[in-house]
Amino acid sequence: MLLTIFVLSFSAKAQTEKINWMTLNEAMEAQVNNPKKIMMDAYTDWCGPCKMLDKNTFQNSDVVKYVNENYYAVKFNAEGNEVIEYKGQVLKNPNFVPGQTGRNSQHELAQAFQVTAYPTILFLDEKGDPIAPLPGYKTPQQLELYLKLFLNNGHERITTQEQWDKYQNNFKFEFEGK
Repeated sequence: MLLTIFVLSFSAKAQTEKINWMTLNEAMEAQVNNPKKIMMDAYTDWCGPCKMLDKNTFQNSDVVKYVNENYYAVKFNAEGNEVIEYKGQVLKNPNFVPGQTGRNSQHELAQAFQVTAYPTILFLDEKGDPIAPLPGYKTPQQLELYLKLFLNNGHERITTQEQWDKYQNNFKFEFEGK
């Protein structure tokens, strides 16, 4: 009986661990007092790979723990109608059609970040400046490679294809899941 209670409580805890998502406005405000890099999930409501990313990668316990400890995580509907203040600009989706199913117009922020595929995970530095976009679905281990690269500015030391290949080949994966 005690073992059953322990297993059930552990299972319930594992299911409740989630990434602490916020808006870009909230993340930029948080950076003022506690600078961290931002990992932004640019998704759309109709995107199948976006839903897979949410289910398979963003619920992985290793990803959840690492992102919550080291990044501000932003969830951004790239075809939504959120008003965003970024770097002194007010960005909107002026052609947004409320109630439309399927594709909608692209948000001005997605255009500014040159998002061309969904999902795209965008990494921003401690000042909110773009580091790099990561288009397409990523497994927990594929995302781990980049989370750890950008966290300590390792990307600044990689300037050639050979260096990138070496980084990937020597990377020691720690996250569970594929």
